[in-house]
Amino acid sequence: MTSLEEFAEIFQQTHPEEIPQLFSELLTDKEQETLLLRWELIKRLHRGDTQRKIAKDLKISLCKVTRGNKILKDPNSISRKFLERTLA
Repeated sequence: MTSLEEFAEIFQQTHPEEIPQLFSELLTDKEQETLLLRWELIKRLHRGDTQRKIAKDLKISLCKVTRGNKILKDPNSISRKFLERTLA
């Protein structure tokens, strides 16, 4: 089993209320902030905000937003599938 597969297994076996503590144990505050920022920009792209508006609002580079947009355009994107199911 690879480290990534092992990590995925940890998430599968962790109760939802324990996830914040798991994040605190595995990620620094900055790493958590970066991860949550990435998720926020992906959600905003999904709801139709422009890339420039997202970059301005979140004070991030347009390059980061473009990467998120690329993720959502991938037909196999798990992020996109999740958003379509839950935030549609």
